[in-house]
Amino acid sequence: MKQRVVKAFSLLFVFLFLLCVAPAFGDEETTNLESLVVQDFDDPEAQPWFVIGSKFATAGYPKLNFVKTWPTALHGVNPEGKDARTGSELRSLGVAMMFDRKEYNWVDIIPGTKSGSGEDVTYQPAEIDLPGRVSQIDMWIWSGNYNYYIEAYIRDYTGIVHIVPMGNLNHIGWKHFRGRLPDNIPQARKYLPKRESLTLVKFRIWTRPTEVVAAPTRSGAPDHERAIYFYFDHFKVLTDTFESLYDGDSLTDPEFMEETWGAGTSN
Repeated sequence: MKQRVVKAFSLLFVFLFLLCVAPAFGDEETTNLESLVVQDFDDPEAQPWFVIGSKFATAGYPKLNFVKTWPTALHGVNPEGKDARTGSELRSLGVAMMFDRKEYNWVDIIPGTKSGSGEDVTYQPAEIDLPGRVSQIDMWIWSGNYNYYIEAYIRDYTGIVHIVPMGNLNHIGWKHFRGRLPDNIPQARKYLPKRESLTLVKFRIWTRPTEVVAAPTRSGAPDHERAIYFYFDHFKVLTDTFESLYDGDSLTDPEFMEETWGAGTSN
């Protein structure tokens, strides 16, 4: 009887010991979570954005502008409108939208590249790389209490686009939004290089058929008083930037691959 008890305790001790030391060898479990700013919207030329509306968008809408405003909870009152760290002008991304009829209308807010100027300006979509292995995205959004909602569209390395709900927009003023990415979005593969980054395709704001699609105001009011506005600031990701080191890890570096095996190299 005593021998059985001793054996049972011995096995329990070995099991607990293995549990304690396993993380030291299983670096797949190691994480280095960081909160990284993807877009602060302070420099319109650094990352142009453009907007597209659905079928019943009012003529001339939606519109987009970089506006000198920001969440007080993020930057404080800051009367000079300067980022204390960089000295750059503080801005937010503003979107004006309006529709001719109630429906499940939408407005897409798309990162891109810009060419030309004035009436000749053109935009092309350009998805934004999201660093590391992303677990959630977050952003500050200003709303006038309209019962709309917003989604983020994220593309994985296989080309599949995933829709990440970010929440309802029926709030007043600035609010911090978070969207958690589901675990089934692939961000790594079996073969080297293992990490495969995600990209942001766009944000989409949806109206609900029961909500107004133009601001209630006096008869004959100009369009800028009838439009519905949203503002966006400080788009970030919570991401795991840990990467295992191994002998020869530099051989998967993109610059090395291009220099060694790119189209300009000889056979």
